[in-house]
Amino acid sequence: MNHSAKRVRYVLKRLLQSIPVVIAILVVNFFLLHLAEGDAADVLAGEAGSATPEYMAQLRSKFGLDKPLPVQLAIYLKNVLSLDLGYSFRHDMPVAKLVFDRFIPTLLLMVSTILLAVGFGVVLGLLAASGLNTWRDNLISIFALITYATPLFWVGLMMIVVFSLKLHWFPTSGMENVAMFYEGWDRVKDIAHHLVMPTITLSLFYLALYTRLMRASMLEQAGMDYVVTARAKGLTERRIVFVHILRNALLPVVTMAGVQVGALIGGSVIVESVFAWPGLGMLAFEALFARDLNLLLGIFLLSALLVVAINLIVDIIYSFLDPRIEVS
Repeated sequence: MNHSAKRVRYVLKRLLQSIPVVIAILVVNFFLLHLAEGDAADVLAGEAGSATPEYMAQLRSKFGLDKPLPVQLAIYLKNVLSLDLGYSFRHDMPVAKLVFDRFIPTLLLMVSTILLAVGFGVVLGLLAASGLNTWRDNLISIFALITYATPLFWVGLMMIVVFSLKLHWFPTSGMENVAMFYEGWDRVKDIAHHLVMPTITLSLFYLALYTRLMRASMLEQAGMDYVVTARAKGLTERRIVFVHILRNALLPVVTMAGVQVGALIGGSVIVESVFAWPGLGMLAFEALFARDLNLLLGIFLLSALLVVAINLIVDIIYSFLDPRIEVS
């Protein structure tokens, strides 16, 4: 069996293994959310100012909250298998449509953030490691420390003040200028224009992590026996760095990128609120206070599927970066 067939079998095997993981996440999330006090009926009654016991019972019956918890779980799992994520009482629309509409902006922000943070983090870490203890290494290390320690909300607000209010280079908020009714490439450019500042703000924190991690990984790999052997063979320093050291040094960076996908959704709440970006993070934050459990469960399900998919992609990238890692 050739390597490509082994990789296909490996992907299928990992997909099958991810099914019980996703089901376990669904069950745990369901019970965790229902352990908290209050429900949708309490929220609606609180907003109305008061409610009779009969009206409260009617609301709970409408939302299916009057049934025993195991029955609610069985109904929920059955609905998920039929791709029915329920109905959001707060937004008065199906959860699946609402989550998908907000998933696109979140995906744009996540992909652009990861590409920017990992790309520049790898380059800066490589430059710092190749100039160990020089002014370049010290400058990059100080930059990484400052960006890591600076609060995201402050960075976002300062970028709005400087680049939006003072220089008028970028819009202050939103995902696009809906009043202009852009279509085609004009709309793509408008969305990209709105995406610049949220991406830079969110990526600065992760950029610092990847820079430090890449620097440490490069220095660790540079002291390995295979590097000494490569130098003894007469290979140029450039070939040793870019052909041998770099591929192995990228492995922990790729691992960290895969792990932080889930954290990006939660961490983007601050950036989404500062720039009024219509993503999943802000939606989850609103749903939590509204006790919109169906919406929260839908967001958690999508987040779990996204994390499982990204980790599968990371494992595949691993097999390309390091041939020693068998996928059989």
